[in-house]
Amino acid sequence: MHTPSFPRHRLFTFVSCLLISASLVSCSGDPLTSGVDPFAPTIFNEGNTSMPLVGPNPKTLLPFYVSERTVFKFAIDTQSIQIGNDGITRYIVQITNPGGGTQTLYEGIRCESFQTRLYGTYEANGIWRENALGAWSAIQNSIPNRYQAALAQGAICNLSSQEKSLKAVLRSLNPNSFIGGNQIPGYTN
Repeated sequence: MHTPSFPRHRLFTFVSCLLISASLVSCSGDPLTSGVDPFAPTIFNEGNTSMPLVGPNPKTLLPFYVSERTVFKFAIDTQSIQIGNDGITRYIVQITNPGGGTQTLYEGIRCESFQTRLYGTYEANGIWRENALGAWSAIQNSIPNRYQAALAQGAICNLSSQEKSLKAVLRSLNPNSFIGGNQIPGYTN
Protein backbone atom coordinates (compact mmCIF):
# COMPACT_ATOMS: atom_id res chain seq x y z
CA MET A 1 0.00 0.00 0.00
CA HIS A 2 1.28 3.34 -1.00
CA THR A 3 1.03 6.23 1.40
CA PRO A 4 0.63 9.51 -0.42
CA SER A 5 3.49 11.80 0.36
CA PHE A 6 2.80 15.23 1.76
CA PRO A 7 4.45 17.81 -0.48
CA ARG A 8 7.33 19.65 1.22
CA HIS A 9 6.02 23.13 0.43
CA ARG A 10 2.71 22.30 2.11
CA LEU A 11 4.52 20.90 5.12
CA PHE A 12 6.66 24.03 5.31
CA THR A 13 3.57 26.27 5.04
CA PHE A 14 1.73 24.27 7.69
CA VAL A 15 4.64 24.37 10.17
CA SER A 16 5.19 28.09 9.53
CA CYS A 17 1.53 28.86 10.19
CA LEU A 18 1.62 26.75 13.32
CA LEU A 19 4.71 28.58 14.65
CA ILE A 20 3.28 32.02 13.86
CA SER A 21 -0.01 31.12 15.55
CA ALA A 22 1.81 29.85 18.62
CA SER A 23 3.85 33.06 18.75
CA LEU A 24 0.76 35.22 18.54
CA VAL A 25 -1.06 33.25 21.22
CA SER A 26 1.91 33.46 23.56
CA CYS A 27 2.16 37.24 23.03
CA SER A 28 -1.49 37.87 23.80
CA GLY A 29 -0.82 37.41 27.52
CA ASP A 30 2.20 39.70 27.49
CA PRO A 31 1.30 42.81 29.57
CA LEU A 32 3.38 45.08 27.39
CA THR A 33 1.56 43.87 24.26
CA SER A 34 -1.94 43.61 25.71
CA GLY A 35 -1.82 46.95 27.54
CA VAL A 36 -2.61 45.38 30.91
CA ASP A 37 0.73 46.03 32.53
CA PRO A 38 0.16 46.00 36.29
CA PHE A 39 3.23 48.18 36.81
CA ALA A 40 2.28 50.85 34.28
CA PRO A 41 1.24 54.22 35.71
CA THR A 42 -2.48 54.62 35.97
CA ILE A 43 -4.33 57.41 34.24
CA PHE A 44 -5.44 60.04 36.75
CA ASN A 45 -9.20 60.18 37.10
CA GLU A 46 -10.37 62.91 39.45
CA GLY A 47 -13.51 62.23 41.42
CA ASN A 48 -16.41 64.65 41.69
CA THR A 49 -15.77 67.59 43.98
CA SER A 50 -18.61 69.40 45.70
CA MET A 51 -18.15 72.78 47.29
CA PRO A 52 -18.34 72.81 51.10
CA LEU A 53 -21.78 73.59 52.51
CA VAL A 54 -20.45 75.98 55.17
CA GLY A 55 -17.48 78.27 55.68
CA PRO A 56 -14.53 77.50 57.92
CA ASN A 57 -15.21 76.69 61.54
CA PRO A 58 -13.29 79.17 63.73
CA LYS A 59 -13.03 76.48 66.46
CA THR A 60 -11.23 74.05 64.14
CA LEU A 61 -8.94 76.52 62.31
CA LEU A 62 -5.41 75.38 63.07
CA PRO A 63 -2.54 77.79 62.27
CA PHE A 64 0.50 76.29 60.56
CA TYR A 65 4.03 77.45 59.80
CA VAL A 66 4.86 78.32 56.18
CA SER A 67 8.06 80.34 55.94
CA GLU A 68 10.06 82.96 57.80
CA ARG A 69 9.75 85.21 54.72
CA THR A 70 5.95 85.40 54.58
CA VAL A 71 3.93 88.25 56.04
CA PHE A 72 0.69 86.26 55.94
CA LYS A 73 -0.71 83.85 58.50
CA PHE A 74 -2.17 80.53 57.41
CA ALA A 75 -4.66 78.18 59.05
CA ILE A 76 -6.32 74.97 57.89
CA ASP A 77 -9.81 73.96 58.95
CA THR A 78 -9.07 70.51 60.32
CA GLN A 79 -12.76 69.59 60.13
CA SER A 80 -12.71 70.15 56.36
CA ILE A 81 -9.85 67.78 55.50
CA GLN A 82 -11.06 65.05 53.15
CA ILE A 83 -8.73 62.28 52.03
CA GLY A 84 -10.19 61.18 48.70
CA ASN A 85 -9.95 57.76 47.08
CA ASP A 86 -8.90 59.56 43.89
CA GLY A 87 -5.54 60.51 45.46
CA ILE A 88 -6.56 64.08 46.28
CA THR A 89 -6.69 65.56 49.76
CA ARG A 90 -9.14 68.48 49.88
CA TYR A 91 -9.26 71.13 52.59
CA ILE A 92 -10.26 74.68 53.52
CA VAL A 93 -7.40 77.09 54.16
CA GLN A 94 -7.69 80.63 55.55
CA ILE A 95 -5.05 83.23 54.74
CA THR A 96 -4.82 86.35 56.91
CA ASN A 97 -2.97 89.45 55.70
CA PRO A 98 -1.05 91.83 58.04
CA GLY A 99 -4.08 94.17 58.20
CA GLY A 100 -6.32 91.35 59.46
CA GLY A 101 -8.24 90.73 56.23
CA THR A 102 -8.85 87.10 55.36
CA GLN A 103 -9.25 85.03 52.24
CA THR A 104 -10.69 81.54 52.50
CA LEU A 105 -10.04 78.93 49.82
CA TYR A 106 -11.17 75.39 49.12
CA GLU A 107 -8.28 73.49 47.53
CA GLY A 108 -6.89 70.07 46.79
CA ILE A 109 -3.40 68.60 46.79
CA ARG A 110 -2.35 65.69 44.60
CA CYS A 111 0.78 64.17 46.15
CA GLU A 112 1.65 61.85 43.27
CA SER A 113 2.37 64.80 40.97
CA PHE A 114 2.99 67.49 43.66
CA GLN A 115 0.17 69.64 42.29
CA THR A 116 -2.58 71.82 43.70
CA ARG A 117 -5.97 72.97 42.49
CA LEU A 118 -8.20 75.81 43.65
CA TYR A 119 -11.82 74.64 43.73
CA GLY A 120 -13.44 77.75 45.14
CA THR A 121 -13.35 80.90 47.26
CA TYR A 122 -15.49 81.78 50.27
CA GLU A 123 -17.21 85.13 49.70
CA ALA A 124 -17.98 87.76 52.37
CA ASN A 125 -21.70 87.01 51.95
CA GLY A 126 -21.13 83.47 53.25
CA ILE A 127 -21.38 81.70 49.89
CA TRP A 128 -18.75 79.56 48.18
CA ARG A 129 -17.92 80.69 44.65
CA GLU A 130 -16.69 77.83 42.48
CA ASN A 131 -13.53 78.41 40.46
CA ALA A 132 -14.70 77.35 37.01
CA LEU A 133 -11.22 77.79 35.53
CA GLY A 134 -9.50 75.74 38.24
CA ALA A 135 -6.77 73.53 36.84
CA TRP A 136 -3.97 71.51 38.36
CA SER A 137 -0.72 73.43 38.73
CA ALA A 138 2.68 72.65 40.20
CA ILE A 139 3.13 73.44 43.88
CA GLN A 140 5.67 76.23 44.30
CA ASN A 141 8.27 75.40 46.91
CA SER A 142 10.64 78.36 46.81
CA ILE A 143 8.30 81.33 47.31
CA PRO A 144 7.53 83.06 50.62
CA ASN A 145 3.82 82.12 50.59
CA ARG A 146 4.45 78.43 49.96
CA TYR A 147 1.55 77.21 52.07
CA GLN A 148 0.57 74.36 49.71
CA ALA A 149 4.15 73.08 49.80
CA ALA A 150 4.15 73.36 53.59
CA LEU A 151 0.93 71.35 53.83
CA ALA A 152 2.06 68.76 51.27
CA GLN A 153 5.53 68.23 52.72
CA GLY A 154 4.55 68.59 56.35
CA ALA A 155 1.29 66.65 56.66
CA ILE A 156 -0.78 65.69 53.60
CA CYS A 157 1.78 63.72 51.61
CA ASN A 158 4.06 60.88 52.59
CA LEU A 159 6.86 61.54 50.11
CA SER A 160 5.09 61.24 46.73
CA SER A 161 2.03 59.38 47.97
CA GLN A 162 -1.08 60.55 49.75
CA GLU A 163 -1.24 60.11 53.52
CA LYS A 164 -4.35 57.94 53.93
CA SER A 165 -4.81 58.40 57.68
CA LEU A 166 -6.61 61.54 58.84
CA LYS A 167 -5.25 60.87 62.32
CA ALA A 168 -1.68 60.96 60.94
CA VAL A 169 -2.38 64.20 59.03
CA LEU A 170 -3.77 65.86 62.16
CA ARG A 171 -0.83 64.61 64.24
CA SER A 172 1.57 66.06 61.63
CA LEU A 173 -0.21 69.43 61.79
CA ASN A 174 0.55 69.75 65.52
CA PRO A 175 1.67 73.39 65.92
CA ASN A 176 4.37 72.39 68.41
CA SER A 177 6.23 70.30 65.84
CA PHE A 178 4.91 71.22 62.36
CA ILE A 179 7.63 72.72 60.16
CA GLY A 180 6.03 72.29 56.74
CA GLY A 181 9.09 70.79 55.12
CA ASN A 182 11.30 73.65 56.38
CA GLN A 183 13.59 73.95 59.32
CA ILE A 184 12.41 76.82 61.50
CA PRO A 185 15.37 79.10 62.39
CA GLY A 186 16.23 78.73 66.06
CA TYR A 187 13.73 75.88 66.46
CA THR A 188 14.97 72.88 68.41
CA ASN A 189 12.95 69.79 68.85
